[in-house]
Amino acid sequence: MRGAQLAALLEQAPAGVPEALDLVSGFDDLLEHGLARIGQGRAGALAAIAGALEGTPLGSPAHEAVAKLSAGSVSREHLVTLAGARAALLGAAHDALLEHCDAALERTRGAWNQSPSAAVGTGPGEAVQAWLQELAVTGWRGLDQGHVDGADRLVEALLADPGGRRLAVLLDGLAAELRASVPIGPAACVPTRRWADLWSRAMLLARQATNGAGDTEPVTGRLLPLGVDVLEHGTAVQVLVYGVLETPTGTPRLVRTGVTAAKTDTISGPAVWRLLTAFPLLLTALAQQRSLELRDVALTADGRLLWDEARAALGEVADPFATARVLLPGVLAPAAAPLDRHPVALNEPVLVEGYKTAGGSWTVDGRNLRIEVDRLPATGPLTPALLKASTACIGVLRHDGSGWLLRPLAVQAKSKNSSTAYHGGDWALGPTDPKVVKAESKSGDPVAVLRERAGRLLRR
Repeated sequence: MRGAQLAALLEQAPAGVPEALDLVSGFDDLLEHGLARIGQGRAGALAAIAGALEGTPLGSPAHEAVAKLSAGSVSREHLVTLAGARAALLGAAHDALLEHCDAALERTRGAWNQSPSAAVGTGPGEAVQAWLQELAVTGWRGLDQGHVDGADRLVEALLADPGGRRLAVLLDGLAAELRASVPIGPAACVPTRRWADLWSRAMLLARQATNGAGDTEPVTGRLLPLGVDVLEHGTAVQVLVYGVLETPTGTPRLVRTGVTAAKTDTISGPAVWRLLTAFPLLLTALAQQRSLELRDVALTADGRLLWDEARAALGEVADPFATARVLLPGVLAPAAAPLDRHPVALNEPVLVEGYKTAGGSWTVDGRNLRIEVDRLPATGPLTPALLKASTACIGVLRHDGSGWLLRPLAVQAKSKNSSTAYHGGDWALGPTDPKVVKAESKSGDPVAVLRERAGRLLRR
């Protein structure tokens, strides 16, 4: 990422994005206080959302839903419509930001050409919508444990169907956050935007006929990993790998793949990797910076490789920094899936070099780029001190509503007279830092302890 590219990214913000986010905030405030208490001011916020969608396919349904809610009638259909309206506003902001980012990076992007999923209103999806309706009517500040506990049976029912697991994990995460917070005091700070994001996404996912990957195409070629981001929650962990896919024919493609595992709060840090031992090839490639030879692996329209160890083989050592320098400038980036069109879902891999570090930002040719220093996962060697000493970084560009920032995935740092690379997946086969190894040997293996206890319970 050159200084001129960073200047183009930071200096000219797309028009209309702040206004769209303000409209979304008005709806989020309603969810915080509950749809049973819509005053004149909050009714005006609803009307503004419907007005912004005038002339679109959602315009008429949104006006009808706003009129009904303002009159005190709250139905599931109207809430689905408003969740869709909120998603449309965030999608417009996402598209404007992504187009702006592509222009700054001079990146080519594919088009979305899949038809939408059919909608349904039966089975677990209907029960999920009923629970979400109860949350919306009550509002975050009015919830108690009884409201939250209603999610448990829904999650259990969804997990029984492979197509419902995506929604199950989402509901489980939302319920866990609510359970840890309720009852919410009048002066307590509420993560309004985050909970509204989870609520509206769950409402729309529950409306779909399937939560699967949609249409896929089989691809064969070489996957060159760029970096890995480890996303942890109290009940789940996801390892998300960004890379470049080279195929026998065609332009190299920017892709990502990932694996997920259930977890508990007691499992964190390097121990998280032990939950993913079912994926030895992927973990070895991350720990040893090797390429992966793929054969007929399913690729979705939004650039996700559906990981299948049986269709992969370890390749040669492939330096991610060399991959970024040579291939990133000319890759074909994927289109975003409809439900992923949200500013917070922007994750664009870039290589940044020639910067000066100062606190929580880096300076490239006089332009400051914020760095997510406080979001470094404890599952790898990256630390604030390493970032400060670094000379090159592979990361993903993100947008937090107020501007662009970089989440580091790997860095090169000077050590004496040489340069050493540190990657977020270096500890995928176990920590390599002697201090971390010593600390783990003292504290024991929480994964092994939990598995032993679970086995003992099952034998009873």
